[in-house]
Amino acid sequence: MELEGRSAGGVAGGPAAGPGRSPGESALLDGWLQRGVGRGAGGGEAGACQPPVRQDPESGPEYEALPAGATVTTHMVAGAVAGILEHCVMYPVDCVKTRMQSLQPDPAARYRNVLEALWRIIRTEGLWRPMRGLNVTATGAGPAHALYFACYEKLKKTLSDVIHPGGNSHIANGAAGCVATLLHDAAMNPAEVVKQRMQMYNSPYHRVTDCVRAVWQNEGAGAFYRSYTTQLTMNVPFQAIHFMTYEFLQEHFNPQRRYNPSSHVLSGACAGAVAAAATTPLDVCKTLLNTQESLALNSNITGHITGMASAFRTVYQVGGVTAYFRGVQARVIYQIPSTAIAWSVYEFFKYLITKRQEEWRAGK
Repeated sequence: MELEGRSAGGVAGGPAAGPGRSPGESALLDGWLQRGVGRGAGGGEAGACQPPVRQDPESGPEYEALPAGATVTTHMVAGAVAGILEHCVMYPVDCVKTRMQSLQPDPAARYRNVLEALWRIIRTEGLWRPMRGLNVTATGAGPAHALYFACYEKLKKTLSDVIHPGGNSHIANGAAGCVATLLHDAAMNPAEVVKQRMQMYNSPYHRVTDCVRAVWQNEGAGAFYRSYTTQLTMNVPFQAIHFMTYEFLQEHFNPQRRYNPSSHVLSGACAGAVAAAATTPLDVCKTLLNTQESLALNSNITGHITGMASAFRTVYQVGGVTAYFRGVQARVIYQIPSTAIAWSVYEFFKYLITKRQEEWRAGK
């Protein structure tokens, strides 16, 4: 843009940009002359004129502006990668959590803490024993988290625009997380059933196909969704607490909503810990429904434990009130890095993919 009053020699009365002067030096000199000449000439509009603000062409789009242009595909890809990495990295601890939630564990499978459990499992059952069932978990986690994050982002924006236009609504965050959980658990529940049966001590299943075939033949297709209502009962409040806590902490640690890995990690870890501790009793019931633990079944006259009420009653009959909090240490230890990994990976890939899309559009 040409500034008014500039001739071929630069600013009125100023020297021309010589051939040895860089464009940056010329712009700096022109701005200095413009301010000096305008004020020295008696002010007027020339004295009030300010040089235009220049932006670095190399800087990318601001992070807080990215989600508005992010597509559903971006959210799904970022969510799938985050889900797979989260479950794969934390899988050994998840195996310990499942065993520690056992109501009447075998004497050889009674552990004092997570580290001791991992050491004993590796020493007595083999190095790769804590990873058994990882393949089915990764297969389920990809599509489950893709649906989960895409649904959450879409509903969060839609509901926030209705409840608190132009701002952030905790009610919208919680509601969006609850609805997203319905899709996530529908995709993930069969994988959870197979995974937990393979994780149990003395599990007869060494391959995913063996477990799937046995469950299908002996208990029917409904066994893959026997714990679905309990899982929803657990995960709906879990995700409501999780998302509301995460967004609340982001308002304090990252109010500009820029790409800030440390704030994503800290907010995700704290949100996961709070939600995990609060919903441990429901997770114990879900584990019982998934595994149909044989020793616990002896106290249940119906043969199969079906439904949340039956699971709650059985847990209390076998272990009392304290049984509802079996494995709480492992669950919280699992959830802190799990949600930290999920949010940091998700935000990174969302940022990276959207930034590349913006650069591609700008270059067209």
